[in-house]
Amino acid sequence: MNLINYSQDADGIVTLTLDDPDHSANTMSTPFKAAFHEAISRLEQEKDTITGVIIASAKKTFFAGGNLNELLAVRREEAERFFQNSLAMKASHRRLEKLGRPVVAAVNGAALGGGWEICLICHARFALDDDKITLGLPEVTLGLLPGAGGVVRMTRLLGLKSALPYLLEGRLFSPAEGLRAGLLDGLAPDRDTMLRMARDWIKANPAAVQPWDREGYAVPGGKPNAPDNVSFVRTAPAILQKKTRGCYPAPEAILSAAVEGLMVDVDTALRIEARYLTSLVIHPVSKNMIRTFFFQMSEIRSGKSRPGDIARASFGKVGVLGAGLMGAGIAYASASRGVATVLKDVTIEKAEQGKAYSRKLLDKRVEKGGITPQRRDEILGRITPAGDASALAGCELIIEAVFEKRDLKAAVTREAEPYLIDGGIMASNTSTLPITGLAEASTHPSHFIGLHFFSPVDKMPLVEIIKGRQTSPETLARAYDFVTQIGKTPIVVNDSRGFFTSRVFRTFRNEGLGMLAEGLNPAMIENASLQVGMPVGALAVADEVSMALSLSVTRQTIADLAAEGKTYAPHPADAVVEKMVSELNRPGRAGGGGFYEYPANGKKHLWEGLADHFPQRGTADVPFQDMKDRILYVQALESVRCLEEGVLESTRDANVGSILGIGFPRWTGGVLQFINQVGLDSFIERARELAARYGSRFEPPALLVRMAQEGATFA
Repeated sequence: MNLINYSQDADGIVTLTLDDPDHSANTMSTPFKAAFHEAISRLEQEKDTITGVIIASAKKTFFAGGNLNELLAVRREEAERFFQNSLAMKASHRRLEKLGRPVVAAVNGAALGGGWEICLICHARFALDDDKITLGLPEVTLGLLPGAGGVVRMTRLLGLKSALPYLLEGRLFSPAEGLRAGLLDGLAPDRDTMLRMARDWIKANPAAVQPWDREGYAVPGGKPNAPDNVSFVRTAPAILQKKTRGCYPAPEAILSAAVEGLMVDVDTALRIEARYLTSLVIHPVSKNMIRTFFFQMSEIRSGKSRPGDIARASFGKVGVLGAGLMGAGIAYASASRGVATVLKDVTIEKAEQGKAYSRKLLDKRVEKGGITPQRRDEILGRITPAGDASALAGCELIIEAVFEKRDLKAAVTREAEPYLIDGGIMASNTSTLPITGLAEASTHPSHFIGLHFFSPVDKMPLVEIIKGRQTSPETLARAYDFVTQIGKTPIVVNDSRGFFTSRVFRTFRNEGLGMLAEGLNPAMIENASLQVGMPVGALAVADEVSMALSLSVTRQTIADLAAEGKTYAPHPADAVVEKMVSELNRPGRAGGGGFYEYPANGKKHLWEGLADHFPQRGTADVPFQDMKDRILYVQALESVRCLEEGVLESTRDANVGSILGIGFPRWTGGVLQFINQVGLDSFIERARELAARYGSRFEPPALLVRMAQEGATFA
């Protein structure tokens, strides 16, 4: 199998064309490493006849990075073997950059991770001038670090401070941005021109060497112990700890490898980098993140949850009912992706206010240089405010985003639905009310579906698609296509009260409020949330989503269950919400205050009156670890119940949905991957301990117990 094509022209320039015949993209697989090693050995043997080397690709992308299947398979007991293999690969790379002949990368497409590291081996880098091409080192987003010299070479090329955003944040960049940053040497309009530029550079630089291999080389900005860097190096770990809360080992390893590596020679630095990479590869966090953010996310993007036998749909005109925060956000998301959008409210004035929300967002993007004023006006031109339903005529999809009241949703559905095109879709943005019940207001329930967006819509990437009992496969497929068309990530769930995300999210909020009702210190409750990796504390979340809305949803749920002859099971959190809203008139942030105070000219802080209304007791009998575990376990257990009841159909939708929708910690890989990491037997044992201390909600579901007995995991 020939993964690298070796050719030499009349000028003595060798072109190594990367071309894996068995895959659509080149990756840093074991066969590729062997082929690369062989190619370098041949270059060394034929050096006297060679004037330079160009590394190019026969694929649409230049190089896709490391082989993640191989990384996932590395076990702890194989750490030494992995470390030695990493050193061998780095040694090959060093042989190439010290070949004594100029080596140039010709980048025709995306070069990510190991792909960009191959570019960094080269003495010069040229790329196509195409903003669709993405370059960079995203390893940190998968719990890893750039392990093929990326940390060592980026810090030596740019300096410590300038390189860290690319390494610690996984910041990606276009060719134009790379040229401005000094990471590329030139841009070309087409492949032939790019290869000619590479050849010209080789002829003009016959004795090229890497900057760090030149005598007298100095790190840009100085070494870490330089006076201008000492303060930064001392404070960086604390800043990083505040951001990661100690849950993510990769950023810490990257910072350590960068600082330590710049204090020694290149080859020692590469060895340091290899040690840190090895520690991450065998760490459960990297395996969690790789499984979810690469493999499971790839499954979602490829449409695994979409009916596959239905033609792809594209939407030209949609309607949004309700110009409040959610409706305005949905209109912005649609118009930003080229979809003409009618934003309808009870009056044209309210609809205009909703459109003003999009203008505000777009003005900020213009100010930051993200878009041009012309682009802003083009997007705004796609949003048509309306006070009359007739403006919805010709819509292929209408999404209602009005208040969470069944009667109101039914009324706007009946008003708007007649204006849909034949076969058009009616959707509800409800976060809790069952779709099957809402579809009763529709004359075509098979064309009715749930599209649950998350606030703020312009920032939140997830949309939860909810199938009602009568929702057709065609409706599901087309709704899935719309979500991807506007650049969002879809998960698909079956109908139930609260569906998946709202149901699980509610357990997080309720657990925090329940702890407050138990008399636990509110600051400790918030810190427990933050230390496990939740983006905000449970009490802060309750303020943000509005306890008045939560109370309304609870009352609607009680009424719905009573109509079905069922009884609502109260939670201790219900009494806390009732007291905050009805007695204390503190419904949350939008209502002027809740568990927190929100001073106009200062940071929010916990309301001092909490202790007066929710007496605190000693916490000696409630270990802080219990508080942290309760927050994670209650969400994971509810997710298993969703799977057991058929609300969820796949592990991928649970994991991706929990992270992108409700902020479940990324380091876990999601709610079900978290259970895998703990181990089903250990998870069940701990859950039963929590159940004995804090209530039956921690009892493991029968599905989980059965899976543990069978030795199964959530795949």
